[in-house]
Amino acid sequence: MDRGDEVRRAVRGQQLRGDRDPARLVDGELDHRPSLTHITDTGNGGGPCRALGTAVGRPAVESPPGRRRSAGVTNLEVRPAEIEAACGAREPGVELVGPRDVPLGGPRAMTVRRTLPSRTRSMIGPFCFADHYGPDDIAATGGMDVAPHPHIGLQTVTWLFEGTVLHQDSLGSVVEVSPGQLNLMTAGRGIAHSEEGTLARFPAQRRLHGVQLWTALPDAARHGSPAFQHVADPPVLDVGGARVRVFMGALGGELAWARSPATAYSPLVAAQVDLPARTTVRLPVERGFEHGVLLDFGDLTVAGTSVPEAHLAYVPPGADGLELTAGQRPVRAVLIGGEPFGEKLLMWWNFVGRTHEEVAEARAQWQAAIAGDTEAVARFGTVPGYDGAPLPAPELPNVRLRPRER
Repeated sequence: MDRGDEVRRAVRGQQLRGDRDPARLVDGELDHRPSLTHITDTGNGGGPCRALGTAVGRPAVESPPGRRRSAGVTNLEVRPAEIEAACGAREPGVELVGPRDVPLGGPRAMTVRRTLPSRTRSMIGPFCFADHYGPDDIAATGGMDVAPHPHIGLQTVTWLFEGTVLHQDSLGSVVEVSPGQLNLMTAGRGIAHSEEGTLARFPAQRRLHGVQLWTALPDAARHGSPAFQHVADPPVLDVGGARVRVFMGALGGELAWARSPATAYSPLVAAQVDLPARTTVRLPVERGFEHGVLLDFGDLTVAGTSVPEAHLAYVPPGADGLELTAGQRPVRAVLIGGEPFGEKLLMWWNFVGRTHEEVAEARAQWQAAIAGDTEAVARFGTVPGYDGAPLPAPELPNVRLRPRER
């Protein structure tokens, strides 16, 4: 057995035991390696699809003196070991998806709780990535400091419960986002951005708390122009005593009129739900959507199933209502959902593509853009307002990247 086989078997063993992602120290910083995920949607009756998790370290990034670089809310893992991951609906009933902790930088950096992609579920509608973080004491962890990095084929969805984050991108957008507001970036064929929620940027800020989601762009939209949208006042509804902020898409039934102005490329919904203690609410939803309810805090049952904090409750398509009940403590949760995504995806690092060649080309062009190549810079652009170097892409794994068949 060669060393590559030993590493792959070791990583596979960690995944089967439920261990955290393999990690190592790079220049004294904990390096969580970029993940490679192959996704095939199985539709309403499907079995599992395949996901390829990873293992190879990202290049160390030299930070300006006195500044600690955080990897940020992004995807960082390496050398792939194959695992099963289910997409689309399987059987009726509520399925619980547990989080895994992903440290973002050194020992004092913030940690996120990632529920998508996971070994049990890779997508919910077009949502292919879900990170939940905080409440984080940024004086202790340094907060969020994400150097300029690229994306293709997706939308980044930033939604906060506490704190402020500064978004800057290669389109020239310089926008602060606060609780109750949405930052939505559409990568299309290519974009670069940075995110900062630090004491250096916001000296009065003490805590950072929120979620970052990705939606996969369908084939008809993923090669389009990049865009950025800030939604300051998404629709807010009172539904049976629950306060519902619809920041993407819309609910169903009699509330389908309350649609977020955020641009979406697939039928979907995303909303914050605040539910008082000892209250039950039935949210009208689209029957053809699958849904996920991510519990931030509180005592929650979804369709009769108790949901632990930081877990994601998956509900398959078929119902036109979603029953949420708060127990002794009030609830704050995030609802996501959409039509089961009907296209195969290949996710690696911060890229969502379809083929090995597409992802490899995007990586090569990003590296060339960092070096100042004119053609590559034309694709991804630069983020001049960030005080520091861009984040280099990790090495590609030593296997060919490919989406798996159903």
